[in-house]
Amino acid sequence: MISELGAKAKQLLIDLINTPSFSGEEDQTASIIGNFLKDQGVPFKREMHNIWAVNKNFDVAKPNILLNSHHDTVRPNKGYTRDPHKAETIDGKIYGLGSNDAGGCLVSLIATFIHFYKKEDLKYNLILLASAEEENSGEDGIRSMLPMMPEIDFAIIGEPTLMHLAIAEKGLLVLDCYAHGTTGHAAHVREDNAIYKAMRAVAWFESFKFAKLSETLHDTKMTVTQINAGSQHNVVPSTCHFVVDIRVNDLYSNQEVLDLVKDHVEVEVKERSLNLNSSSIPKDHEIVLAGIHLGRKVYGSPTLSDQANLTCPSLKLGPGDSLRSHTADEFIYEKEIFEGIDLYIKILKEIL
Repeated sequence: MISELGAKAKQLLIDLINTPSFSGEEDQTASIIGNFLKDQGVPFKREMHNIWAVNKNFDVAKPNILLNSHHDTVRPNKGYTRDPHKAETIDGKIYGLGSNDAGGCLVSLIATFIHFYKKEDLKYNLILLASAEEENSGEDGIRSMLPMMPEIDFAIIGEPTLMHLAIAEKGLLVLDCYAHGTTGHAAHVREDNAIYKAMRAVAWFESFKFAKLSETLHDTKMTVTQINAGSQHNVVPSTCHFVVDIRVNDLYSNQEVLDLVKDHVEVEVKERSLNLNSSSIPKDHEIVLAGIHLGRKVYGSPTLSDQANLTCPSLKLGPGDSLRSHTADEFIYEKEIFEGIDLYIKILKEIL
């Protein structure tokens, strides 16, 4: 059964790789996924570029598990030596944009859902969601789907984790900071220099340490990633703009971090979004214990996923390696897809 499901999943992955699906432009891959489910006898619904389905014996009285991964991709970087939209299988590797992030996870979860689709007397209902706009945290992705689907009790988010259990992931807070000063000729004394104000704030972002350290996610990390000011050598600019990328552990909310920053820096601070908070699942949750029982490790993930849009407990788990994501000549091993399906099924069997 696993070999048959794996073969179908592999071909689906190849079809997805061969079809460009940048965030917001996933129309064709949504159709491919929908047609695949139709061919497997699975009714589905489509909302914009999101495809979702429930198991055949769905029971409104039972709790619900969400199986989710995304079918959009980032744009290929300039380091590619292969056609990013042409799947190639060489020496056991399937090359192509989105193969690792997160095509391999998506097709493995779809195969797992099909395995359980007709099963009777399951403890949980299963909801499958192939979502759009994950890479750009878009409004028309999983966030738009949550009000349309049944209430979710917990979720498995398909992202490359080498099939280990990411029981927590850091949230993301991006800040645009503006230091304001007085413009004028550089030859004159200026006490109100926007660049110097920005430098003092940047030094604080570099040196400040958050007090709360998480068992799984460790510290909350702030990094200044962009800075811009001035247009010519002899003019003091009125404004210096810089950007701060903050990865927030599970002991702080994004609002708490924002409030703390505003209390400590003398620059204007504007947040881009407060929605992408840290997410986690208790270490003693039954799905986590099921994975541990099968020899999987638990850890905290520094990278962001659609977990950030969920309010229920969620676990990040999938075939592939996060270190390959967004790299040139991205790939996933064929065997990882088969192993992923096998482990997904075994973990779910422990609780279903």
